[in-house]
Amino acid sequence: MAGSLVDRTLGVLELLATQAGGARLQAIADRLAMPKSGAHRLLAELARCGYVTQDADTERYLPTTKLALLGLRQLATSGVVDAAQPVLDRLARASGELVRLAVADQGRLFYVGKAQGARSALRYDPETGGEVVLFCTANGHAWLAALDDAQALELVGRQGFGGPGMACGPEAPRSVPDLLACLARTRARGWSMVVEASAPGTAAMAAVVRGTGDGRPLAVVSIAGPSVRLTEVVMQALAPELLAAAADLALARPMSDYLRAVARPTR
Repeated sequence: MAGSLVDRTLGVLELLATQAGGARLQAIADRLAMPKSGAHRLLAELARCGYVTQDADTERYLPTTKLALLGLRQLATSGVVDAAQPVLDRLARASGELVRLAVADQGRLFYVGKAQGARSALRYDPETGGEVVLFCTANGHAWLAALDDAQALELVGRQGFGGPGMACGPEAPRSVPDLLACLARTRARGWSMVVEASAPGTAAMAAVVRGTGDGRPLAVVSIAGPSVRLTEVVMQALAPELLAAAADLALARPMSDYLRAVARPTR
């Protein structure tokens, strides 16, 4: 792995964050194209600083909660979640489904907040956090549609178009023309809609949150739930509520100030 010591250290942390059961030294070195000795030294330093631990039985390295706590502390300090939560709660009550907020940062989209509006036993409630898969989700389509096609395809190509570990539903776009057609429909509609694209039995809709001055895409707000309940007719009826929430989030401070700072251009 080319780059500075900082690049290599962050590469190790980013890799481990995606490995649920951890990873062994050789696998880490291979994935990051590093000498095994160099990877071992980095892991030893990260362990000394409390960011990585090694399972004595499996010899796998895993990130500790210290790394996650840094991110949570930073979000809490920024005021993003606190400023957005009343809007997310309102939309969750109106829709009766899961509402999530994802923010853009350096060409990537990350879930940072949610509100659950479903009250029945049948609910869609994935874990909070993580990076948005762009090619098959409503969140991804809403954000990509706010860019031009060349930018959108560059970001999808960078992340992977249905690559390893990217689970998706039976209706996910399978080719570049399919994806571009989805984005064209999203632009015409003003918000995205997917049914059984991100996962079987689910549906979702999303709208982009734009900067009030330059219209730059800063974040995405979405509604998701079981496809048997969140039908296309229901999503059409919820569209005004979704778009109103996106507009309110764009004005919510200090969240809007923070988003303008981190949502840097993708090129």
